[in-house]
Amino acid sequence: METGNFTGFEVSVTEPGIAWIEFNEPEKLNGMSIGKKRDLIETLTQAQMDNAIRVIVFIGQGRGFCAGDDLKAYSRGASSDNALMAPIPPGHDNALGTYNALRHISQALNQKIRSLDKLTIAAINGVTIQTGLSLALACDFKIAATSARLGSATLRFGLLPDEGGQYLLMQHLGLAKTMDFIMRKRIVDAEEAMSLGLVNSVVPDNALRVEAAKLAEEFANGPQVAMRMMKRSIYQAAELTFDQACDEIAAKTAVTDHHPDTKEGVSAFHEKRAPAFNAWLTKTQ
Repeated sequence: METGNFTGFEVSVTEPGIAWIEFNEPEKLNGMSIGKKRDLIETLTQAQMDNAIRVIVFIGQGRGFCAGDDLKAYSRGASSDNALMAPIPPGHDNALGTYNALRHISQALNQKIRSLDKLTIAAINGVTIQTGLSLALACDFKIAATSARLGSATLRFGLLPDEGGQYLLMQHLGLAKTMDFIMRKRIVDAEEAMSLGLVNSVVPDNALRVEAAKLAEEFANGPQVAMRMMKRSIYQAAELTFDQACDEIAAKTAVTDHHPDTKEGVSAFHEKRAPAFNAWLTKTQ
């Protein structure tokens, strides 16, 4: 996948196959624009198709992970000189334009994150509002710094969590707590976010990057085929009947039970050593 600086973020890759997507507009609290979302979608597509990439981590510079949409950038259709994708109209100029911009850009970004087979981590620092919150919730694991502040807060402006935020909150909070969270325009600190189930853990600000890297490395060294199938199965289980979920995981198990990683895991157990997964993957890179 391509690394370097793009529209509002930079991409780097560290061993073993960890892609870091770092929002780099701290002066804007890493607000989102059409160009930024399009470049993110392209970057994630590259990450999905690149065998060298195993885990994706999102993190922000400065006082915010992402404070929502940068409305000024939307109004001028801004795009950086080093954009991955060519500029397009920002949309939202009429009802149909808003519908299309949401379906093909804003919602498509969160759908892309959720549809990745590879595990994703949101390392949440500082302000994380609206679009930023939805992006974080679309990730598989969320680590919050103690400075993190998370909220939907769209109703403060008479707006809706239109990038799929209501669905993602429902998955994390359930009906009653989602209703309370959105309707009361709540913004919570890191500890309350964890008690609600919005994040997996809370760490000191100066440990956020280190802890995210540790978790990413743990996942990257795990059995990639089984983990990716397990991820898909968990998300599908949320939408299926019990019988359908049993059939779905049986089909996946028919693959994983006969995969080289499983043979290595069993051998390592009997030999009382750490397994060395993914030998098949290193041959393809």
